Amino acid sequence: MAQETLPDRSPAKGPDEGPGGEPGGEPGAARPGRLGRASGWLRRGGRAGWPRTLLAVASGLVMWLAFPPHDLTPCAPVGVAMFTLALRGRPARTGAWLGFVGGAAFFLPVLDGISAIGADGWIALSLVQALYFVPLGAGISLVTRLRGWPVWTAALWIGEELIRGHVPFGGFPWARLAFSQTATPLTPYVAYGGAPLVTFLTALIGGLLAYAAVTVRRAQRARAAGSEAEGDDGRRIPWRVLVPGGVALAVTGALVGGGALIPTPTSGRPVTVAVIQGNVPRLGLDYLGQRKAVLNNHVNETHKLAEQVRAGKVARPALVVWPENASDLDPYAVPDAYASIDGAVKDIGVPVLVGALTDTPDGKKVENRGIVWDPRIGPGDYYVKRHPVPFGEYLPFRDVLTKLITRFNRVPRDFAKGERSGVMRLGPVTIGDVICFEVAYDREVRDVADGSLLVVQTNNATYGRTSLPPQQIAMSRLRAVEHGRTILVAATSGISAIVAPDGRMIDKSREFVPDLQVATVQARTSRTVADRVGAVPEWALAALGLGALCAAAWTPARRRAGNDEGN
Repeated sequence: MAQETLPDRSPAKGPDEGPGGEPGGEPGAARPGRLGRASGWLRRGGRAGWPRTLLAVASGLVMWLAFPPHDLTPCAPVGVAMFTLALRGRPARTGAWLGFVGGAAFFLPVLDGISAIGADGWIALSLVQALYFVPLGAGISLVTRLRGWPVWTAALWIGEELIRGHVPFGGFPWARLAFSQTATPLTPYVAYGGAPLVTFLTALIGGLLAYAAVTVRRAQRARAAGSEAEGDDGRRIPWRVLVPGGVALAVTGALVGGGALIPTPTSGRPVTVAVIQGNVPRLGLDYLGQRKAVLNNHVNETHKLAEQVRAGKVARPALVVWPENASDLDPYAVPDAYASIDGAVKDIGVPVLVGALTDTPDGKKVENRGIVWDPRIGPGDYYVKRHPVPFGEYLPFRDVLTKLITRFNRVPRDFAKGERSGVMRLGPVTIGDVICFEVAYDREVRDVADGSLLVVQTNNATYGRTSLPPQQIAMSRLRAVEHGRTILVAATSGISAIVAPDGRMIDKSREFVPDLQVATVQARTSRTVADRVGAVPEWALAALGLGALCAAAWTPARRRAGNDEGN
């Protein structure tokens, strides 16, 4: 890429500034009062200026459109390009503010499903997530002063997602760029470097688009300058200036085309599976008070499946999967719950993975379990959710928060954290089980990828008919390709799905209806490159971004002055 041209280092004047640099004044004129300065600040849009501020807002909204349920996937790199152009050449402090503005414009709509539990929680979580874009914005402002800046900006996106996905309370990796690219030419790359590589490539394409836009603008200015100097009509095109932009677009095409050529193997050992969606009595949080009704729904659907098998309407499955919270009654402690589950499992005659809440031995906490229930011996092996949701399944600072926010009294006991991965034997295959929120975490899913089938047990009733269930399905589709596994998604109220190892949707339910899904799928044991390299690509790319940030900080003052509006 071409070396950045150095800016004119004369002080920039606002639109209302006079020759002396004062708003609307003459040299030596009296300085305006505090109110006048504030008015001028607002007219100029603050330190960033209204054009860049509005561009940052627009970038967040465009990125949001790439995510389900809109699924306008090209909007992700386009939004990144707009975000980069808003930040490029600005001081780090201005970049930090623009980063927050763009982040808020992105997270508020993309996380709107959280409003189901309260507008205050949705807004607070969205703005907290936007804070992670503050260092991202400052960093992009700095590294865009270096050669090859599209690469460094993409690496900084990895650093932002790495931190956001781990800190605090285990992080919140929802709405990563990769999760917008679950059915695009970039999807196959996930099998080689995991979700971080897809995020990197999405951001890199956005950076390359921004670079091409900068090149076109530079060419226009060069043409205008040449025309003025030579007195011609301005039709001469400075092709030499346009070449770097053409290279950037060519690299973009190569990345997209290359992804389309990557094979996604789907062969394996055929096994017939069933997914049960029993549905819930009604929308909202209150359905948890009708625990027996929820359990009965899943029991009844399993009996219905057994009837269809006996009638020859569907093939007999080798295993059945129930969702998270299919039984909020502890089957070990409530005889009726045990008898209902055991009767349904015996009727279908194959092992069932039952999602249930159980008490810990001391009775102080709750375990969110996936229990292997055998028709002959009853409950056996089980997985306990390792990543309970903070403020939903456990309360940090419980003594303080329950006094300040009465809604938290709905979480009377904390959920215990599981200690081992969810790799278990279920009938003829080994499965890898994750529960709900855990599908967003690379490590939790990678730890169970040794299973020949992957299972996501989830309960989305609280967030039904919002953007969150389709976003969770998108994550599952990406995980299927990442690990080369069929994924069975069982949800209490939807969306349940069976996803092929190449990310294709074999079956998909509607929300808030009972649903039975039976299909013959491929059980696979071969490992992908992403399985073998683990977290190495993420840490390596984050380190690349950090190195670029250090290089930008140590650049001599003349280079650190950055790029002005003409670049």
